[in-house]
Amino acid sequence: MVTSHKCSFCGGEIPPATGIMYVKNDGSILWFCSSKCRKYMLKYHKDPKRLKWTESYSRVR
Repeated sequence: MVTSHKCSFCGGEIPPATGIMYVKNDGSILWFCSSKCRKYMLKYHKDPKRLKWTESYSRVR
């Protein structure tokens, strides 16, 4: 049984056998659809609600 995941940053669907799984030291798992999403969350500490290309931006506006 193959399940698709949602990106932890932008909220987009991640097709099976793609994407990046990041495991934090506390055991929580973050899924990313691209390195762009991974960098914006982990390196730049951006808020997805302020970026127009994320799904959470459209929910706020």
